[in-house]
Amino acid sequence: MERSRFLLSITLLLVHCSCIYVAKSTLGTGAAQTNTTTDQGALLALKAHITGDPQNILVNWSATTSVCNWVGVTCGARHLRVSVLNLSYMGLTGTIPPNLGNLSFLAEMHFGNNSFHGTLPHELSYLRRLKLISFVYNNFMGFIPLWFGSFPKLQSFKLYGNQFSGRVPREIGNLTQLREIDLGVNNLTGHVPVRVFNMSSLTTLDLFGNNLNGGLPDNICQHLPSLQELNLGRNQFDGPLPSKLWQCTQLLYLTLGGNTFSGSIPKKIGNLTQLREIYLDVNKLTGTIPDEMGDLQNLEILTIE
Repeated sequence: MERSRFLLSITLLLVHCSCIYVAKSTLGTGAAQTNTTTDQGALLALKAHITGDPQNILVNWSATTSVCNWVGVTCGARHLRVSVLNLSYMGLTGTIPPNLGNLSFLAEMHFGNNSFHGTLPHELSYLRRLKLISFVYNNFMGFIPLWFGSFPKLQSFKLYGNQFSGRVPREIGNLTQLREIDLGVNNLTGHVPVRVFNMSSLTTLDLFGNNLNGGLPDNICQHLPSLQELNLGRNQFDGPLPSKLWQCTQLLYLTLGGNTFSGSIPKKIGNLTQLREIYLDVNKLTGTIPDEMGDLQNLEILTIE
């Protein structure tokens, strides 16, 4: 009798546990479906804002197929949420809707070489997992939003070849993991915030082809130990060339041409033994070329006028 009661208790316990497991599994499946539906809705909103798709690339962006199988979309293996959105070189025309801020697992956003236009919606600031943003060669306009400084994981920030205006946001200095800043060929004005020159993680700083002005800090390289490319060409920078450029010991490409820098070329530039290309043309430099530049054995291009 006691043995029967014991077996009955065990059976009831197992049934109870099974019910709990099934309930949790069902809830988990429902949550996953809800999140996938959220991602799907965000991307369908983007498709609705695309007015030109000459190659009909986004034809399979449809509610009848899994979002993870859509062209340009990559989902994470664990959560099956959209982690990469790559629409580069698709010839698309359109604007970015606020709904895109619902892609909460998005780590990379590639929109390069299209014809997107308009301003960037504030809702993009919700994408706190972003590591890469590339909007190069489009027609975006307006100020670069201050909220670009609120992405804690951002490593690459590329807005090259648009129509952004105003100043370089000092808030970019908050991005402690940032490696690449590429804001070239826009309509940016004013001084470069000092905080940008204090970002020790930077490997690339490209501000080429804007209307930026002012002098450069003499110790510009003191906090840029990993910098490999410094491109400040075709702006309105003036004053002397920083005498401590030699502190950027990893520098490979130095472009300062097309400004109004004056004075002489610092002798210690010869310490940058890894330099491959130097562009100092179209400035107001005086004096002679330092003999120390003869020590740059890796140098392939040198332009000085």
